[in-house]
Amino acid sequence: MIALAAALTDRPVVLDGGLGTLLESRGNDVTSALWSARVLRDDPDEVRAAHAEFVAAGAEVVITASYQLGFGGDIPDAEVETLLRRSVSVARDAGDVVVAASVGPLGALRADGSEYTGAYGLSLDDLRAAHRRRLHVLAETGADVLAVETIPSPLEVEALALELADVDVPAFVSLSGDSSGFAAPGSRARALQLVASVPGVIAVGVNCCAPASVGAALAEAPGIPLVAYPNTGETWDAATRTWHGGAAALADDAPAWVAAGARLVGGCCRSTPADIAAIAAAIR
Repeated sequence: MIALAAALTDRPVVLDGGLGTLLESRGNDVTSALWSARVLRDDPDEVRAAHAEFVAAGAEVVITASYQLGFGGDIPDAEVETLLRRSVSVARDAGDVVVAASVGPLGALRADGSEYTGAYGLSLDDLRAAHRRRLHVLAETGADVLAVETIPSPLEVEALALELADVDVPAFVSLSGDSSGFAAPGSRARALQLVASVPGVIAVGVNCCAPASVGAALAEAPGIPLVAYPNTGETWDAATRTWHGGAAALADDAPAWVAAGARLVGGCCRSTPADIAAIAAAIR
């Protein structure tokens, strides 16, 4: 297994792709509010096999199936903790790779599309409390890094920055690249700068946005290793829980992201092992 922080200073590292997309293509139902975590709960061998497919395609980092797991929801807290820990152990079984424990936004726990807006109606203290226990449980699992991803607003970035300062595990932080929560001029750049200043944050960037949005976001980022793993450019309808539109070839743009400073490069929703293999070939 590579030492991730050291590797990022030398070369681009390949992330995996859309775990929920792959699980669905393997015949699993990911339509519930739990998404891929439902499969983690009911059929962890399927999650293990999906991780292994991405590793076989060239992924050096696998992101766990914990994105939509959090405390205080419909699942009893004890079961949430069990599943958070399982998500890391299952990913660890996939091969000799870096395991990144996924920390999704509060909107992902709500499963109502608010991870693309950040419009929760909550205070900074509310958001800190909502994330705190999950961060600490995942930090205790032995994950190599925390993948704090798809964060949709400056306020939630601030809350996570404050909480990450108390967590003794490295993290990369990725904003929801097309979120309306960053509509105010300069807000995304300020959020990236803020979280990049947190000790232990080894990379920042964007994910779950159209590939065409990545370049502008990376141009706003501070001078530390950057993260880029967009979706394939299709549009998510939160009401019907379906994707619409055509898919882009992520590997076509990946070299430009690397040239802009991206050192963690992969795919988000709708990206497949074939996309990851193509990205790996394009940037190595």
